[in-house]
Amino acid sequence: MVDTVRRNTDVEGVAGGIGLTALLVAASRAIETHRHDSLARDIYAEHFVRAAPASADWPVRIQQVPDGDANPLWGRFARYFGLRTRVLDDFLLQAVHAGAPRQVVLLGAGLDARAFRLDWPAGCVIFEIDMPGVLDFKHDVLDGLSATSKAARVPIPIDLRADWVTALTDAGFDPAAPSVWLAEGLLFYLPITAETYLIDTVDRLSTGGSALAYEVKLEKDLLEYRESPLYTSTEQQLGIDLLNLFDGGPRPDSAGDLEGRGWSTSVHTPFDFTRRHGRGPLPEPNDALEGNRWVFANKSPS
Repeated sequence: MVDTVRRNTDVEGVAGGIGLTALLVAASRAIETHRHDSLARDIYAEHFVRAAPASADWPVRIQQVPDGDANPLWGRFARYFGLRTRVLDDFLLQAVHAGAPRQVVLLGAGLDARAFRLDWPAGCVIFEIDMPGVLDFKHDVLDGLSATSKAARVPIPIDLRADWVTALTDAGFDPAAPSVWLAEGLLFYLPITAETYLIDTVDRLSTGGSALAYEVKLEKDLLEYRESPLYTSTEQQLGIDLLNLFDGGPRPDSAGDLEGRGWSTSVHTPFDFTRRHGRGPLPEPNDALEGNRWVFANKSPS
């Protein structure tokens, strides 16, 4: 394989701010991949980490962390991202294998490599929406690895604050056909109006039989968790101040809104899936994960 550390890779879009969080998730997926009890495998993740100067010296195996799983960032937080990856992988595959949807839309796709690593049924199309710089970086790394997607993949390089709906439909998305949507690690960063618009738009573009999964936080005052080990270790070790990146305003009841529009929803804590899978984070005092919720929704057939 190509040594992505030495390639002259365009890192625009992942060199700072929210882009760094995509690299954090990639490093976490790499660590998860190499665990003996791995919940999810992503063989591309470590190449993203090594290709970006901002993350080139980050660990991609837990053995590279001096205090191992005792490290709040590379132990507990990385395991959280590994668990989240597995749960959302399962959701997507169950949706496309059990029902009619063959359109999958990844909102804020980041360095998600699901189009390349999951076993999609025939006829699936994966639409990946994200900033042009993020997708350029992603393509450069994957092209260098000669990676081949396991489904038709349509990257849509556009800011979600722009007219992404027109870009999506122009790229071949059919609102009249069932679809599966994923907003992983996205809504934390959006103000209430943007989250409401996104949920409204997904509903408008989804016919009966469609499905949606997304992640939210319930806290009204995130600063209460300023001293949480997850946040302090992320800032101290990587220079990423997550609380400064998150939108601090009150969150809308998006699950309730969907229920009122004919969707059935279920809301879970990450700890629900830790108990189901037998590994992952469990509640702790002053826990930054306490307010995290994973929401799964299905739109009833007309």
